[in-house]
Amino acid sequence: MYKVILILIFTFVIQIKSFSNENHFLMLKYNKVNVRYGPSVDDPIKFVYKKVFLPIKVIDKKENFRKIIDHKKNSGWIHRSQLKKSKSIVVLSSKIIFKNPTKYSKPVAKLEKGRLLIIKKCKSNWCKVETGNYSGWIDVENVWGKPN
Repeated sequence: MYKVILILIFTFVIQIKSFSNENHFLMLKYNKVNVRYGPSVDDPIKFVYKKVFLPIKVIDKKENFRKIIDHKKNSGWIHRSQLKKSKSIVVLSSKIIFKNPTKYSKPVAKLEKGRLLIIKKCKSNWCKVETGNYSGWIDVENVWGKPN
């Protein structure tokens, strides 16, 4: 019985560890975020993001720092206080915003590659988004970020 409990605990710990190391998306919390060469405030600044809500992918973590990569393949370390749950995406190719969640509805605007969109809600492969003065639905194929 003791061995069975140990095996179950060991399996549970491994599953939690693998889940916590899973890549996931977050977004920038502020208009100015420092990206560092290493996971410490003592490490030099590599570059500075100046785009609030930009979605980034977390690929590693160490204490309070997250190693990230963006849609242009830039990477570095950011303190977790500068990040929040992702509700944004970047389009990786030209897209059209539609009035309703179907490609047969009225087009609202054409988006160019690299446009940042704020997600309001999603259903199946469509998300209602806002960008600039435009609001509507896009299909979420070929975007950077996790819409759901």
